[in-house]
Amino acid sequence: MCGIAGVFDWNGHAVEPSVIERMTASLSHRGPEAFGVRHIADGALHVGLGHARLKIVDLSDAAGQPMGDEASSVWVTFNGEIYNFQELRVSLEQRGCRFRTSSDTEVLLRLYEAEGPSCVSRLEGMFAFAIWDGRRRQLLLARDRVGKKPLFYHATPTHLVFASEIKALLRHPAVRPEVRTEALPSLFLYGYVPAPETCYRGIRALPPGHLLHVGADGVLQIRAYWEVPLSSPANGHPPSDREAAARLRELVTAAVRRRLVADVPLGAFLSGGVDSSIVVGVMSRLMREPVRTFTIGFAGDRRFDETAYARLAATRFGTRHTEFIVEPSAVGLSARLVWHHDGPFADSSAIPTYLLAQLTRRHVTVALTGDGGDELFAGYLRFSAALLAERIPLAMRRGVRALLAGLPTPGGTRSLVGRLQKFSDGAALPLTERFSRWAGVFYDDLPRLMAANGGLAPLEALAPYLARSAKASALAQLLDLNMHTYLPGDLLVKMDRCVMAHALEARSPFLDRELIEYVFSLPDAMKLRWGTTKAILRRAFSDLLPPEILHRGKMGFGVPLGTWFAGELRDVLGDTLLASDARLTSYLNQRYVQELVRAHLAGAADHSQRLWMLLTFEVWLRNLALDTVPAAVQAQPAVVG
Repeated sequence: MCGIAGVFDWNGHAVEPSVIERMTASLSHRGPEAFGVRHIADGALHVGLGHARLKIVDLSDAAGQPMGDEASSVWVTFNGEIYNFQELRVSLEQRGCRFRTSSDTEVLLRLYEAEGPSCVSRLEGMFAFAIWDGRRRQLLLARDRVGKKPLFYHATPTHLVFASEIKALLRHPAVRPEVRTEALPSLFLYGYVPAPETCYRGIRALPPGHLLHVGADGVLQIRAYWEVPLSSPANGHPPSDREAAARLRELVTAAVRRRLVADVPLGAFLSGGVDSSIVVGVMSRLMREPVRTFTIGFAGDRRFDETAYARLAATRFGTRHTEFIVEPSAVGLSARLVWHHDGPFADSSAIPTYLLAQLTRRHVTVALTGDGGDELFAGYLRFSAALLAERIPLAMRRGVRALLAGLPTPGGTRSLVGRLQKFSDGAALPLTERFSRWAGVFYDDLPRLMAANGGLAPLEALAPYLARSAKASALAQLLDLNMHTYLPGDLLVKMDRCVMAHALEARSPFLDRELIEYVFSLPDAMKLRWGTTKAILRRAFSDLLPPEILHRGKMGFGVPLGTWFAGELRDVLGDTLLASDARLTSYLNQRYVQELVRAHLAGAADHSQRLWMLLTFEVWLRNLALDTVPAAVQAQPAVVG
């Protein structure tokens, strides 16, 4: 796992070595073990490539990057892991290729030399890379199918700047830290900005499953090389439950096995949920030594604590288990999280994820996770709620909404009344808007929040995905939408930034390409059946999991922010959001922000998720250039608990 950066200038301007060095240095948390810079000149074409390395496979210096071929005509800087690199290497050796390292980076280099840009379709793994091809005089950028590894760029008429993180782009003198106000409605609706847009003007994200070509003429060409499949089984006859469960077990086991290849210590995150428990259970059967597992809990609020279930799974599989308890002071990590995320981030589960990664890195360098299971098998409550809403007459939905609207919800959306209110609010809406309401942060009150441009225009960002899935079932539409928005925009961003903050690599077996394609081919009823989520997955591993885990519902990786903000951390809200010099007043309605803070502190409503969003937004605005590394990033605090 690594950080990459680079510049391609096609207008005769040399790339300053110090610029590439600064860009690469800003990614040192992603790859602290080695740094490499390469400059290439070809007439009016100038290329600079940078690499910050975390050693995972082939720890030798010979596997350092940027890596070039013998003629120095092709160069690659690569972030990620190619899980099928050994099979690809054998195939290339049979075609006459010779290797000087045992790294997956060199396999990528040789495969590109042999097959060109089309080689990306043969890669199984998580990756973002740049290849300079001096023979074709072009730069190629690529990102993995589901968006596990990030890649951002800034394009002008004369050059292209790219990097793993936005902070590296901002080290280039041509890239200015300016707020893209047009992105703010999406940010406050969803809690993130869907790709290819970002919160920064002039900076874009390469979408998952896409390639970017730019040649000597400076013309950028972006195209998709893979899409989430929506087709039915090839023969038109779905497998039986028994057949599907057996095949699913084979695919999950194979996906886990592929992710156990490493030349460094390896473990797993274990929440005690179905997905992470399956991953750990499979690992325990494939590994010779006990699996190292890590989990996190919350002091003083058992509603958010899964440590008992994690302990149960750890005992079942005989793991070497470590627990970590988060204290309320952990919310003080906001500046650190904003810096690592390159902007505001609404998902407060980044707090425990960040701290869990910190703890885990003390013991291992690679951790497997259960990420992706909910996205594949309709594990979120909003999927079940969406189908339930479809079965209730519209008039009844509206009546229930009116009945519940005036009831107080001091317990927030985790209380019974709060859950019913959230359901009824969304149930009366069309499917797309229902998704946005249930999954988002602000909705009805978005116009009140925004000082300007406060409409629901961000819903238009969903149009391309809805168009391609228009003929699919309601559940298939939501699963497809989730795979294109929440998964790459929130879940995978959170995991990548939080683990890479500590130079820890996270691997997700459930996001295996072959597994995704198979699960999407299965009928809806195999994923969600009579209110039971992940039906076929539970059947496939019914003998592996303890009954207490096999039959438990989705808890979610939430944090007790409501309790923290109303108690030990109430001053944080006033000192930040209500300060006279608050930067957010330039973009948001300060009076409405004040209403949210006061209502929450008075116990009239639970606005904790919204307040966390606003808090990170304000923190980001105070260091828009991301040039001031929070002190806590430089000096890590002692682990709490």
